[in-house]
Amino acid sequence: MPERVTPLQPPYAPETAALLRRMMATDEDPIALFRLYARHRQLAEALHGWGSYQLSRRIGLGLRDRELVIDRTCARCGCEYEWGVHIARFAQRAGLTAAQISSLTHGTSADPCWTAERDRLLLDATDALHTHHDIDDALWTRLGAEFTPEQLLDLFMLCGWYHAISYTARATRLPPEPGSPHFDDVRPAASGRAPG
Repeated sequence: MPERVTPLQPPYAPETAALLRRMMATDEDPIALFRLYARHRQLAEALHGWGSYQLSRRIGLGLRDRELVIDRTCARCGCEYEWGVHIARFAQRAGLTAAQISSLTHGTSADPCWTAERDRLLLDATDALHTHHDIDDALWTRLGAEFTPEQLLDLFMLCGWYHAISYTARATRLPPEPGSPHFDDVRPAASGRAPG
């Protein structure tokens, strides 16, 4: 489907170029999502501050925890764009196996690839927030045995943040980044299930 809002293209105005450099934090060309937000500089500046926290070591969740929540949220929202960005850039660093990436996208926390209770809890919490917009008492008790209140607050906000990103990427019809994987690339051969 054609994009509904086109991301900015170079050459950029100097202040926009500086903002995009800060948002990328590397020398790579800025991804389409950042160039899309840069159309609205005030919004992009505000999002950069929050996004910098969510992807930093300041958040109470480690890289693996964070990526489980992000990847599952994006898959449940049907946001192939942001899911693909994170799988391409962070899945290997987070120690995710091919079976776990497939399960994050098409499966459940009951899949045999999830052997750590912490991983299963993160998936269950993400699913509960996505489906019910709440955490029931039984899951709350399980989460409380593994995570501090501060980590839980980070988890809830991380999940919500990636819902917002998913809404933007999907509603604007942002195409996947070049070289990023697609949902079907990690679909189990015998599965007919769709993400979410």
